[in-house]
Amino acid sequence: MTKQNLAIIALTFFAFITTQAQVTFKPGIHAGVNISKLTNTDLGTKTDFYIGGFGALKLGRVYTLQPELTYSRQGGKGTADMGTTSVYNPQTNTYTTTSVSGTVDASLQYISAITINKFNFTENLYALAGPFADILIADNIKVEPKEKEYNFNKGQDIDLGIIAGLGYSLKNGIAFEARVKKGFTNAFINYYDESSDSNNLVFQLGAAYTFGKQKI
Repeated sequence: MTKQNLAIIALTFFAFITTQAQVTFKPGIHAGVNISKLTNTDLGTKTDFYIGGFGALKLGRVYTLQPELTYSRQGGKGTADMGTTSVYNPQTNTYTTTSVSGTVDASLQYISAITINKFNFTENLYALAGPFADILIADNIKVEPKEKEYNFNKGQDIDLGIIAGLGYSLKNGIAFEARVKKGFTNAFINYYDESSDSNNLVFQLGAAYTFGKQKI
C-alpha cells in the first residue's frame, strides 16, 4: 500500500470521526415545580418552583455536558413536635406533663450551580445526573405558636448534593424533565431534636427550551 493511499485512508477516517463527534453549544432556559421535603423531620412536603438557565455542550451523539444556574425555592411544612409543658394541680399536689405541637412553614431559597451530565438513549429520550452546590440566599420560617419560633432555624448556608432524572425532548427545542435532587448537608434545625441532620430532598417536574445552536 502506497503512502498516498495511506494518507487518503487517514484523512477519510479523520473526517468521519470529526463528523461523528461534532461539538455544538445550545443555550436554554428551564422552569418547573418543586415538591420538596426536609428529611428526618415530621414536616410534610412543600410545593414551590424553580427557574434558571443552562448551556448544553454536546460532545457527541450520546453525551452532553450541561452547566446550569438555577433559582430554587424549597423547604417543608406541617406539624412539628414543640416539646412538653407541665401544669401544676394544687388539689393533688402533682404536675401533669403533656406534649406540645404546632405548625411550621419553612421556606429556603437557593441559587444552584449544577453540572449535569446527559446521556441519550435515543434521539429524544435521555438520562441526566450530576453534582450541585446550592447557596442559601433567603430563608423564611413561620411557626405557630409564634413564641416557639426561636427553636427552629436554617441550617448551613451551602448545600452540596446530587441530581438525577429523565427527560424527553421534542424537535422544536422543548423538553420535559423529571428530576430528584438530594442534599447532603444540614439544611434545617429543630432545636427540640438536635440529634438528627435534616437534608433537602426535592422532586422536580419541569420543562426546558433550547435556543438555536452554534457550532464550535
